[in-house]
Amino acid sequence: MTKPPSRIEQRKAELRREIIDTAFDCFAEKGYHATGIADIATRLGIGHGTFYRYFANKRDIIDHVIDEVSGRVFGSLDQGMEPESAATLDEYAALIDRISDSLNRVLLDDPRTAQLLLFHATGIDDELTDRIYGLLDATEILMSRYLEHGVRVGYLRADVDTASTAKAALGMIVAGVVTGMRTPDPAAMAVYSHAVRRLFIDGVAATVR
Repeated sequence: MTKPPSRIEQRKAELRREIIDTAFDCFAEKGYHATGIADIATRLGIGHGTFYRYFANKRDIIDHVIDEVSGRVFGSLDQGMEPESAATLDEYAALIDRISDSLNRVLLDDPRTAQLLLFHATGIDDELTDRIYGLLDATEILMSRYLEHGVRVGYLRADVDTASTAKAALGMIVAGVVTGMRTPDPAAMAVYSHAVRRLFIDGVAATVR
């Protein structure tokens, strides 16, 4: 039987979580290079020594922040959103709506997420840039799976280039996130999101809805 964590262990875990979240704030607001350990420690009200008991340096903590961000993005897709969960075009349309709503909550309700992924992380070093590109590639592959399933089942056109269509759809999503960051107008974003969803449904449907 696993021994429950002690109060000290719980507090350590909480503080580690608070350091990551505070670093997330600082990186999103000021950028990685303009943020110092002192900024993170001061905002949290801890000493430098306390920070270094949990993380080796600033580069170490950005990896943990990216872990947190990628976990939020992919964690927003629950078990009922697998490609195989749709058997008809209407079910596919409903599935796309649910996925879009979930991603919008992650990427737009917390502006730090998109700011870090799209603007700050890729300018740190080659290793982190490759990691961000890897996240985009993984998203693209996942989107391709939805299209491939629809083609196999028959509710999407047989001639759909699934890889290129997924790449185009991802580009539209990224463009929408950038627009939402520049002009946080929920009504305008709803119109844009609706247009993207229609392209990703009606543009590849086997029959006109």
